[in-house]
Amino acid sequence: MINAALVGIDFGTGGFQASLDELRLLARSAGAIPAALITARRRAPDAALFLPGGKTDELKSALGLQNIDLVIFNHALTPAQQRNLEYRLERRVVDRTTLILDIFAQRARSHEGKCQVELAQLHYLKTRLVRAWTHLERQKGGIGLRGPGETQLETDRRLIGERIKTLKARLDRLHRQRRTQRRRRVRNAVFSVSLVGYTNAGKSTLFNALTRAQAYCADQLFATLDTTSRRFYLSDATQGVLSDTVGFIQDLPHELVAAFRATLEEMVHADLLLHVVDASNPARREQAEQVQQVLSALDAADIPQILVWNKMDAVPEAVPELASSGAAERDAHGRIRRVFLSARTGQGLGALRGAMAEAVATAPL
Repeated sequence: MINAALVGIDFGTGGFQASLDELRLLARSAGAIPAALITARRRAPDAALFLPGGKTDELKSALGLQNIDLVIFNHALTPAQQRNLEYRLERRVVDRTTLILDIFAQRARSHEGKCQVELAQLHYLKTRLVRAWTHLERQKGGIGLRGPGETQLETDRRLIGERIKTLKARLDRLHRQRRTQRRRRVRNAVFSVSLVGYTNAGKSTLFNALTRAQAYCADQLFATLDTTSRRFYLSDATQGVLSDTVGFIQDLPHELVAAFRATLEEMVHADLLLHVVDASNPARREQAEQVQQVLSALDAADIPQILVWNKMDAVPEAVPELASSGAAERDAHGRIRRVFLSARTGQGLGALRGAMAEAVATAPL
């Protein structure tokens, strides 16, 4: 484990404390110990250092006092800002995007998952190659130092480009296999359901409860990266395929969304989405909205959806909006809109199965 300083700037857009809490979880998930926290309020980031000068000095002092080797920013940094900060702080600096990519790299288990994460990392690295060779670029001459900076950068870009091409070809083959499997399910009139939601909302626990599978689940961010599909049975005559997918998070890196597009297409072609929300999380509304934004970006916002408010057993006290709610809640048209349950204890699973059975019965298969 490595000691890390967490840095966040409040730009007045709301949700700042929830974002910092999430950064702590991300840091721990990556294997770092949050040893210090530096915050500030600004209208806009500093162009050179992101942080205002005084806060940068405060951060440098904290690093020396607490034996910190890593600085994690709760924001996306430009290559220049990252380079300037590392020079000023004399420590390794990573931004939120790098942190999430690192967690994905640690958690990827399947061949497809590893290819997707590596592709995302390479796309991100392409924009930051200059950081590793600034010591050569500053040398304008001298014996043995004429031109190697540019040559090395060109070589690295070419190698990265070739690797990206190889990975895309592999993922295209896997994408075609998935498309063939989906066509087979359509021909066989198999009802397809996908679990979606914010990371650590309990999707994998719910997946195991509905399918009696043993997919890996843990109380940590991004425990699931690989899409897993299993048959589920609502009755002797009613069955379908349920897919567990990667969780979303605020400011999910664009590189990851693009690299995981083939995997996420499993939900795009689903007949029904079960949008799992952690009811015990104070930021549940904001998290649900983040998921809806990603679904819209993937053209999946119009797929029929049931909100599954999970972890009801962990809600610390009566939440006003849940106080009078039963196991299920219907909209003005009589359709089940929300189901309240605990995938861990099994409370409310019957209501969810009933909602899914209704969806199957009314689906235009």
